[in-house]
Amino acid sequence: MQRVCFPPHSINFNALPLAVSHSPKMEAMFGLCFLTFLLFSPVAFSELCNPQDKKVLLQIKKDFNNPYLLASWNPDTDCCKWYCVKCDPKTHRINSLVILSSVPETNFSGQIPPSVGDLPYLETLEFHKLPKLTGPIQPTIAKLTKLKELYISWTNISGPVPDFLAQLINLQFLDLSFNNLSGPIPSSLSQLPHLLSLRLDWNRLTGPIPDSFGSFKKPGPSLLLSHNQLSGSIPASLANIDPQRIDFSRNKLEGDASMLFGGNKTTQTLDVSRNLLAFDLSKVEFPTSLISLDMNHNQISGSIPVALTAVDFLQGFNVSYNRLCGEIPQGGRLQKFDVYSYFHNKCLCGSPLPSCQ
Repeated sequence: MQRVCFPPHSINFNALPLAVSHSPKMEAMFGLCFLTFLLFSPVAFSELCNPQDKKVLLQIKKDFNNPYLLASWNPDTDCCKWYCVKCDPKTHRINSLVILSSVPETNFSGQIPPSVGDLPYLETLEFHKLPKLTGPIQPTIAKLTKLKELYISWTNISGPVPDFLAQLINLQFLDLSFNNLSGPIPSSLSQLPHLLSLRLDWNRLTGPIPDSFGSFKKPGPSLLLSHNQLSGSIPASLANIDPQRIDFSRNKLEGDASMLFGGNKTTQTLDVSRNLLAFDLSKVEFPTSLISLDMNHNQISGSIPVALTAVDFLQGFNVSYNRLCGEIPQGGRLQKFDVYSYFHNKCLCGSPLPSCQ
C-alpha cells in the first residue's frame, strides 16, 4: 500500500475510525508526516540575514545602479545566500563583501558608496577588476574597525592613499595595486600593528618611502611599492624590519639599498631593479633565505660577494646593467643563471660570461 502524507490541516482526526485513530502505527505515521510538513514548509525557514545589513546591501546595490553582478541581491530572499557576501555562521552578520568581475566589459560603474561603511562587522572588503569603478577611496571605510583585509585593485579609483586607513588597526592585508592613486605614501600606515602585506604597486605615487616604515612591528609587512614614481633615498630605518617580500622596482629611488639586506634576515624575494641606486655590492651580507634577487638597471658597483654561493635556494638572480667588476664567484647556484643575468656591467667576467683575462 502506498503511503501518502497529507497536510495536517486537511485531516479530521476525530472523524477517523476508532481502530485507525488508536493504532500506534498509524499515529506514528501521521506524526512523521506532520514533522515532514513542518520541515519543508516555507514558514519553517526564517531569514538569517540581519535586517540592517540587508538594508545597507540593497542601498549599495542602488548606489551602483543595480548592476548585473548583484542580480542575486533580491529583497525577498535571505541576504546570507546572496552572491558576493558572506555571513558569520554564528551571528549571521555580514562579514565579507567581495565584488569582482571576470569579464572586462561589465556594467558595474560608479564610485564606492558611503553606505559601504555601514556594515560594522565586515572583516573582508574587496573590489577587484572593476575598470569603471572611479573616484576616491571612500572615507566611510574608516568606520569598518573590524576589517582585516582591504583589497581595491585593478580599478580606476584615483586620489591619494588616505591617512584614515591607519585607523583600521585590525588590518592584516592592504592591497591598493593597479589603480590611479597619486601623491605621497602616508607615513601613518606604519601604525597598523597587524599588517602582513602592503601593496601599493602600479599606481602614480610620488615622494619618498616614509622613514616611519622602519617602525613597523617586526618582522614587518611585505612591501610591494613597484611601478610608481617614488624618489629619494631608501630610509636607513628599513634595516630594523625583516619583510618576507620587498619590491621597490621601477621607481626613481637613489643611493644605498644595503639596509634591505643582512645575514640575519629572512627575506625571500627582493627586487630593486630599474632605479637609480648606487652602492658597493661587495660589502653586502645576504640572507641565506633568498629565493629571488633582482637588482638590474641601477648604478651598483663593487663585486659579487663569494657569500652568495651559500644561498642554496636562489631561483632568480639578475644584476645586469650595473657597474660591477671582478670575477663571478664559482659555486652554489650562480652558474645556473645565464649571460643575461650578468651582462652590461663594467668589468664582470667568468662563467657564464667570458673568462677573465
